[in-house]
Amino acid sequence: MIRKFSRRLSVLLAFAALGGSPTLADTPIKFSLDWKFEGPAAPFLVALEKGYFTEEGLDVTIDTGAGSVEPINRVASGAYDMGFGDINSVIKFNDQNPTTPLKSIYMLYNKPAFSIVGRKSLGVSAPKDLEGKKLGAPAPDGAYAQWPIFVEANGIDATKVTIENVGFPVREPMLASGQVDAITGFSFSSYINLKANGVPADDITVLLMADYGVDLYGNTIIVSPAFAEENPEAVKGFLRALTKAIEETVADPEAAVEYVVAANPVVDKATELERLQMAIDQNIVTDEVKKNGLGAVDPARLASAIDQIGLTFQFAAKPTAESAFDPGFLPEAAERAVE
Repeated sequence: MIRKFSRRLSVLLAFAALGGSPTLADTPIKFSLDWKFEGPAAPFLVALEKGYFTEEGLDVTIDTGAGSVEPINRVASGAYDMGFGDINSVIKFNDQNPTTPLKSIYMLYNKPAFSIVGRKSLGVSAPKDLEGKKLGAPAPDGAYAQWPIFVEANGIDATKVTIENVGFPVREPMLASGQVDAITGFSFSSYINLKANGVPADDITVLLMADYGVDLYGNTIIVSPAFAEENPEAVKGFLRALTKAIEETVADPEAAVEYVVAANPVVDKATELERLQMAIDQNIVTDEVKKNGLGAVDPARLASAIDQIGLTFQFAAKPTAESAFDPGFLPEAAERAVE
């Protein structure tokens, strides 16, 4: 307990130097990220440490995760109230667990970062090149969860691809050393991590699944239905605070990434800024978001995505777009507008 308090205190002191003023608030919310404190986590840290959650009467605790599927299990178990995870995996989870469904309430990665990342020097430049190759894929990886759809969309003979279950920490190093020919991962993570492992940028192939027939949404804010029912205004306040922080992050990524560096001093600021900018440009501020605002989904597109999930997943009771995403907690449209 003392160690946990000391670690939290040191983080708070670091943020105090950046102008944050965290205080105790009314409604506690335990929130799970999908991954480490890296560039794309900036909006969450901005909202936390600039006091935007506190202004909404919330006492938010944010923990890192180990993949975009893990927050689903954390929230479903009751260990966390809210989280940030892959909506496609949420849809599958809800179908398999109809008595304990989770709510998806705010779409952040409008265009998912799911990707296959390979190396040209290892013969991977296009989807069909994966046949006869070894693919490193962490079992809890959100990108790997979409592999069957990617296979179907690109006519890949999956029996000709060797899947090796690898850990997240060794995924990019194994590709850098040639132990595998390609990996699954989020584009902004694997691409930059590969460069950090000494692979030249012009040798890296990023097959963003969204550009190769996988027409899905990406990571969404999820909430426990019980928590949402008991604390609807807290959930709405969380999304208002997050929206404010996202807009600030989009407007000034360099300032926002300072909060990442404060929370995770071992990272390199320039690297995390590049990672954050990739997420903003490729996944967060899309043409659809410019039209409909942050957080929303297009029901027709979501319905199509559910159809695509059904190509490789046998639904017990296929959901509708309306049942898969609840827009009732979103801030007003004017608050979510972004250029």
